[in-house]
Amino acid sequence: MANTNLGKAKAAKNDEFYTQYSDIQNEINAYIDYNPDVFRDKTILLPCDDPEWSNFTKFFINNFERYGIKKLISTSYAYNSKKVDFDYQPTLFETIDPRFKIETSMAKGKIFTLTKDENKDGKIDEKDLKWDYLEGDGDFRSDEIKKLRDEADIIITNPPFSLFREFVAWIFEGKKSFAIIGNMNAVSYKEIFTFIKANKMWMGNGFNQGNAYFGLPESSKKNYSSGVLLENGLVKFRNCSWYTNIEHGKRHQKLKLMSEIDNIKFSKHQEIKNKGYLHYCNYDAIDVPYIDAIPSDYKGVMGVPRSFFEKYNPEQFEIIGTDTKEQSEELGIKPIGDVWIEKYKNSGGTGHITSNMRNLALYDFDGTPKTPYARILIKHK
Repeated sequence: MANTNLGKAKAAKNDEFYTQYSDIQNEINAYIDYNPDVFRDKTILLPCDDPEWSNFTKFFINNFERYGIKKLISTSYAYNSKKVDFDYQPTLFETIDPRFKIETSMAKGKIFTLTKDENKDGKIDEKDLKWDYLEGDGDFRSDEIKKLRDEADIIITNPPFSLFREFVAWIFEGKKSFAIIGNMNAVSYKEIFTFIKANKMWMGNGFNQGNAYFGLPESSKKNYSSGVLLENGLVKFRNCSWYTNIEHGKRHQKLKLMSEIDNIKFSKHQEIKNKGYLHYCNYDAIDVPYIDAIPSDYKGVMGVPRSFFEKYNPEQFEIIGTDTKEQSEELGIKPIGDVWIEKYKNSGGTGHITSNMRNLALYDFDGTPKTPYARILIKHK
């Protein structure tokens, strides 16, 4: 369903998803619990945002004084540049302002800033937010937004799914701290994986039970069929996660694991209990199909699901690589070979698989050839 939802979003030409307030709160609280001063005296930039609809700006306005934030900057992307098929809705901030012009509003991005108690009422809240039109459309790649990036200490947002790779590169170019939302499958992108392996980027605290629910512009909901758009008007994605370089406690929690022998005796997974672990036939590693089944005493390389990154503790594990096409040859994963292919086809296997591919492959306990889902290769430290 998760990939289906993302596919429908792409078909609908929609990168406009509104993150739930509770999800932002849950993530940011993890950073605050680890370091209560993480945002103190910091300038926070929320690009790809819009205070009228976005919960990111609302959340940081509500916690501005509590966190000791120095300055909050939020920028929005112009409607005309989004090339979307839902109706335009100007913000209330604009429509009650004498500067408002519908043509300008649709063509220009907007900037909102918060620094102090502007109206002198004894508290800092949304009434102290100042706004103006940007010179351009608010594209994060523009010189105008790059200048704001360079001013900021921390960048927090839900960037366009379709531009995730480019957005991450933009953040690293500015050498900033960040917490952003992205597709879990992005861990296999060469650039993203390189940052994770180098301990320059990691998974955040994450969504509740791995489920992310996003709001949509009202007029874009027509693009989603029943089962994708939920009754409460939200769309559900199962493979979204937070990416960050801000420390939090979950990142340093060690997985509690059983030994290889105990897993074989007591594992709740029928693929392992009383059977053991399958060894790849073209790479020196065992296949571990479930994170909680990682044997605590195995000294060699193990192939685990991508969801491992949500549990990854850099003090407990070493990341070796991925089974992606770009890394397979570098890691020494051998071609599958004609013998495996012949057995695979004879057993009813389908799909475009050729003998020179370097996909991880194995034989089941009964000798049936099979390929695992995408794997991350790791070992104990």
